[in-house]
Parts: sequence; C-alpha cells; structure tokens
Amino acid sequence: METLTADDIEALCLGATLLGSGGGGDPYIAKLVAHQALETYGPVQVVNAADLPPDALVLTTAVIGAPTVILEKIPAGTEYVAGVRALASYLGKEPAAIMPIEVGGCNTLLPIATAAEMGLPIVNADSMRRAFPQIEMTVFTLAGLPAGPLSVADEKGNQAVFETTTNHVAETLARTTVIQLGLANSISCYPLTAAQVAEHAIQGSLTYCTEMGRLLQAVKDGAVGAWERFLSESGSRKFFTGKVMDLDRRTTDGFARSTVILEDLDGLDATMRIEVQNENLIAFVDGEPAITTPNLICLLDCETFEPITTEALAYGNRVIVIGMPCAPEWHQDGMLDLVGPRAFGYDIDFVELPA
Repeated sequence: METLTADDIEALCLGATLLGSGGGGDPYIAKLVAHQALETYGPVQVVNAADLPPDALVLTTAVIGAPTVILEKIPAGTEYVAGVRALASYLGKEPAAIMPIEVGGCNTLLPIATAAEMGLPIVNADSMRRAFPQIEMTVFTLAGLPAGPLSVADEKGNQAVFETTTNHVAETLARTTVIQLGLANSISCYPLTAAQVAEHAIQGSLTYCTEMGRLLQAVKDGAVGAWERFLSESGSRKFFTGKVMDLDRRTTDGFARSTVILEDLDGLDATMRIEVQNENLIAFVDGEPAITTPNLICLLDCETFEPITTEALAYGNRVIVIGMPCAPEWHQDGMLDLVGPRAFGYDIDFVELPA
C-alpha cells in the first residue's frame, strides 16, 4: 500500500470490523467520515515507520468510550484533530504521521480521516492488530513504552492532557474523564518516535486489514472456495453456529459489557456463552472455555457473512462464531498478565486455538 483513496475504504472497513473482535466502534459513520475526508483532502500516503526519520513524532488517535454510546453519539469530526493538536502543542513538536492505536471499526477509519485533514501520512502499523477495551492493553506496554502524555478531547472543545506514571493510571484517568464528557470522545496516546514504532509496533496492520476484508468480501460474494480460503489464510476456525437466545447488556464503569447466549443451529444440542467488555473476550461451549482473549472471537451473520459488532448484536440473530489467532507479536513475556482472561477478571486459563 502506498496511498489510501476512497476506493480502498470498503475492503479496509470490512477487515477492520472483522478484526475488531466485536469492538472498535460501529464502522458505518466512521466509513462515511473517512470517505468524506479522502474526497475533500485527497489520498493519504501510507508509510512504514522505518522510512520516516528516526526521531519523527508519530501520534495516534482513536475514539474512547463504550460502543453502545458511540452507536448513538455520532462523532462531530472535530474532536480527533483537536486531540492530536492538543497533545502536539503540549509536547512542543509537530507530528510527522498519524497511526491507528488498534484495528477495529471506527478506530481504523477515523485515524485515516484525521491524517487526511491534517495533510499527514498514516503509518502502516498499530499496537494490537485487534481491538482491546483498555489503553494499557498494547504491545507497547509489553515493551515498556508509556501511554502518556495523552490527550482527551470532546466535540464541544473540552480538552485535557495528562502526564501519567503508568499505563494503568493512564487508563484510569482517561476513562474517568470520558465518563464525564459523554463516553464517546477522542484520545491521542502513546506519543512515540518513528524508531520506537518501527521496533515495537505490529507492522503492516492496514495492509493485513485490507487483505482480510478482500478475503471476506469474496465469501460475501459467494465465490467458489472463498470460505475455505478465508479460514486458511486468516488461520481461523469455525467453532459454532447459533441463534442469539439471550442478551444481557449493560454499560458500567465506562465500558459496554454483555453476556450473549447462543443456541446451537447445527443439531448438536449445545450452548455457547460469550462474555463481552466492549470486545468479545471469552467464548464458552457448554460451560468450557473454547476461545479466550487475546485470540479473536468474531461473529458473522449466517446469511451475509457480515461481521457483527457487540453493540449491533440483537436477540434472534443467527451467527457463525469463528476463532482467529492474535498477532504473533503478542506472544511474549507478560502477554497473559496484560490481556489474558485473568486480566479481565475471569479465573480461567488461556486456551490455544487448535491448529
């Protein structure tokens, strides 16, 4: 990828929604925002961090809050550039590029719109290659890189910049702020040099996201062998086909949490339960953990193969549940302490995906 144009957005959006593991925010509005930005300001150059000057400043932008709120509180669009500029002003240095902090729905597309408006390139990398609900849940944290200073901005012009002592404190301060500002705001965190991004980020995220989108689009189009090719190239496995029979959804502590119960549609007389905190975290089949974070749990509509986000899931939906391996960069010391089941309060062990 050398540039991103409006023509690239459909595949990128589909891949981002899939890789968000149910999170990252509803992609529809973000897709419109990205389309409009690219049409207004022109294509965005896609760069590798290693090709930037080593000391160049790379800033991120993302929507922070609860997906159930983001679904109803439409972004104004001004808050993302404002958050980046607030952090750049505090640091006293202009950014050389924008980078998505995660892959998923809004949080892949809004950084593209921000880069277009600011006339900056976007870095072909991120820190998760999926979506996670908390700021500290990145490979940057595993590398010992700080999330702060960080900025939070809303659509009304309110801005805050924090210096933080740990990435867990960064999450607490930012979450507390956005609860007061409406639970759908912008954040810019992990201000890093291009050299740090080149060494520690997950490289090629936008390319991978687009490739996954194109593979899934072929499935949606009914191409011969497309489903098998999608599973093979993504390393995924189908675990369950079911109907949503119960859905307990609540918004607490700044997160959208839910428990989803699926009744088997393949005649196996089985039940799947999925636990959600913004993203799908753990899937149990008949009470036994089958897929666990940090691996991805993705729900696809049985008929259209469209990925379904956690806030869009509804009673009666018929879905295919697939497990997808997390990025290889996660498999290092500290992974399970940071993003394993116990990091979310579930007293269960990590389950490897079957080969």
